[in-house]
Amino acid sequence: MSKSKPRKKRPPKRVVALPDLEHAKTAVLNSLTSASGQRTYDHAIREFVAWYCSEPRLAFNRTVVLRYRIHLEQRKYAPATINLRLAAVRRIAYEAADAGLLSPELAAGIRRVKGVRRIGVRLGNWLTPEQGRRLLESATPLTARELRDHAMVAMLIGCGLRRAELLALCLESIQQREEHWVIADLVGKGGHVRTVPIPTWVKRTVDAWMTAAAITHGRVFRAINKAGRVWGDGMSPQVLWDVVRAAAARAAIDKLAPHDLAAHLRSSLPSCRRRTGSDPVPARPRLHPDNRTLPRMQAEAPDCRERPIGNRT
Repeated sequence: MSKSKPRKKRPPKRVVALPDLEHAKTAVLNSLTSASGQRTYDHAIREFVAWYCSEPRLAFNRTVVLRYRIHLEQRKYAPATINLRLAAVRRIAYEAADAGLLSPELAAGIRRVKGVRRIGVRLGNWLTPEQGRRLLESATPLTARELRDHAMVAMLIGCGLRRAELLALCLESIQQREEHWVIADLVGKGGHVRTVPIPTWVKRTVDAWMTAAAITHGRVFRAINKAGRVWGDGMSPQVLWDVVRAAAARAAIDKLAPHDLAAHLRSSLPSCRRRTGSDPVPARPRLHPDNRTLPRMQAEAPDCRERPIGNRT
């Protein structure tokens, strides 16, 4: 009886075809839980696939990824953008190797590609207290749309919410704790849960909007149709961008984005949180390097060292 010949081991792939890249892309996106993360990685992978297919038939290895990094640097991308694109390519290599589409040695070499070193810290777009006042005082809200827009700008400035957090805010999350209004158990970026204090002047603007829109449950901020009626259960991020741009135009402020209203208020919270071991009520957060206080309207919140929210002691 003749013995069966042993099967030859298939050599590992070095050139990854487009179907293999699509398979690895699907695996990468399915491994992400955040919708924003999926959009970011989807765009980064599509950019890499377009570049990879436009080049001569290349082996998917460390040298190719280094060439792609040089290509991104030549396009004058920021270091953070380049590092994000390279992170997406590393994930593709990992998933392709895990599915048997790429040699593990090649995948290990790709994962050793270093990102671009970022030297220094960007100052960003700082807001002065006078600019914050102009944003809030540039319009007198009368209609339901104006009341909604005013409340959204006030929440961004006074509470330091991100765009996704503001759009996903529900009325049930706004609660009163120890004589303070707060957004309780807010699930933010990366699944982090925190409690955000709401200044009294911000709560007034939100109450005025909810009264005009007759909102009793569900999402706080919703779309408004051309007839001026509340429509649907929520709104798109583009509407928030338009609201901030319109407020910035009325206040004569150039190049203002929604995250500019919240980034510097959030930066003042960690030091207070480390001191109290809980979610603090911020008093006079930092908005400008030359003037580190907010307008007087935000001074209504007591100092975090005196009365922290949810203190365990």
